[in-house]
Amino acid sequence: MHTSPPPSARVGHRPPDGLPRTVEELRAAGHRWRSVKDEVRENLLERLRSGRERFPGMVGFDATVLPQVERALLARQDAVLLGERGQGKSRLIRAVGALLDEWTPVVEGCPINDHPYAPRCPRCRRLAAAGEPLPVGWLHRDERYREKTATPDTGVADLIGDIDPARLAEGRSLDDPEVVHYGLVPRANRGVLALNELPDLAARVQVALLGVLEERELQVRGHVLRLPVDVTVLASANPEDYTDRGRIITPLKDRFGAEVRTHYPEALEDEVALVRQEAADPGGALVPAHVVEVVARFTRMVRASPAVEARSGVSARFAIAAVRTAAASAERRAALTGEKCPTARVSDLPAAVPVLRGKVEFAPGEEGQEVEVLGHLLRRATAEVFRDRLPESALEPLTGVFAAGGEAVSGEGVPAGELLGSLGPVPDPASLAALADAGREPLAGEGAPAEGADRAEGLAAAAADLALEGLYLTRRLSKETAGPARDRSAYRT
Repeated sequence: MHTSPPPSARVGHRPPDGLPRTVEELRAAGHRWRSVKDEVRENLLERLRSGRERFPGMVGFDATVLPQVERALLARQDAVLLGERGQGKSRLIRAVGALLDEWTPVVEGCPINDHPYAPRCPRCRRLAAAGEPLPVGWLHRDERYREKTATPDTGVADLIGDIDPARLAEGRSLDDPEVVHYGLVPRANRGVLALNELPDLAARVQVALLGVLEERELQVRGHVLRLPVDVTVLASANPEDYTDRGRIITPLKDRFGAEVRTHYPEALEDEVALVRQEAADPGGALVPAHVVEVVARFTRMVRASPAVEARSGVSARFAIAAVRTAAASAERRAALTGEKCPTARVSDLPAAVPVLRGKVEFAPGEEGQEVEVLGHLLRRATAEVFRDRLPESALEPLTGVFAAGGEAVSGEGVPAGELLGSLGPVPDPASLAALADAGREPLAGEGAPAEGADRAEGLAAAAADLALEGLYLTRRLSKETAGPARDRSAYRT
């Protein structure tokens, strides 16, 4: 009899050699069947007891969100995560999929991943009733996680299933349960199903999920398939007081066992850690730690600004785009000027403002002022980092240059050597970098030098750029912008 390849073969995961391939071998190996919720629960408890990381990549949730998610999973509950965009809801849901066993046995060729001990789909039950041995395949946990971003055009057939006309054309009757083509929910059987942006589903489609969450029963065009769907359902949504695209119907909300509210990082340290994590590969450039901190403070100021629609949120993608644009600006400068080590500076960040404008929803009445609002907040963030990182004693050699009538140049188009050379006999500009970055390593893209004089020069120039801009923002220097692309600035008293 011809059967389709096991799911693991279809997606490129190759199970280890020596795994059981028949039900008898599976029983002899002592395999124990567990429901998905029990499997997740037991694996989570094992991680809790051993101290292993439960949800890799989640920053700032340790004392707030993660305990709630852990309680929901331990209670065998389906859950919905509510929060503004960019708060890590989807990443958290995906991390739950990592709590599944690495490999699990399935009936090979079964469209809904039946367990060999308990076949449930009509095809597997028919084969078992005919006395045919059920071949055992193995499914990797990556393929037991199914994700769907809801859209208004998502239909019941997409999620639950529909009649397959090709099977009717084979001469099968509409009364034959094997004419059903399964949708996403039954194909997520024995796994984790993620439904992102749940309110975007039309109400009638949400109604179709009621039986899945409560009775675990599917109905397709009159076919009541009493399939005890073994699935953990996790959904995400924006708060209903913000989104105007739809809402979660009350009966469906009631069927989720837990509702968890997410949030943006509450502490600056968490915000910085999140930016460093998410923007870890800035192309071929270095991004000093003080530039990352400016971006983190800038992001927090934008969220808190009365000019920004508070309920829309400001995603972590805002900060990622800022870091990557600054890094790209540094690479562009290096390509144009021959600078040896592309290193982002605070003077590269204004180039990100036009990019970031589309990532923020502004309050009514702010139309046309978006760039000015973001530019003002970026300058405030830069000034804060300057005050925190560079004490007056470290600035005395630099301010002495200007007291003597000197002038310095910096900006997006000025290479590191020219910037440092314009400072004249300032002793050890690298000491500014040590203070500005407080011993923290820069983000380093692939191809950026790991050490050497060029790297040290780039980091020293970035710290000097912070000092110059900070002195200007605190009204201790004047700045005149020039150059064909207005990418050079002269600082003087």
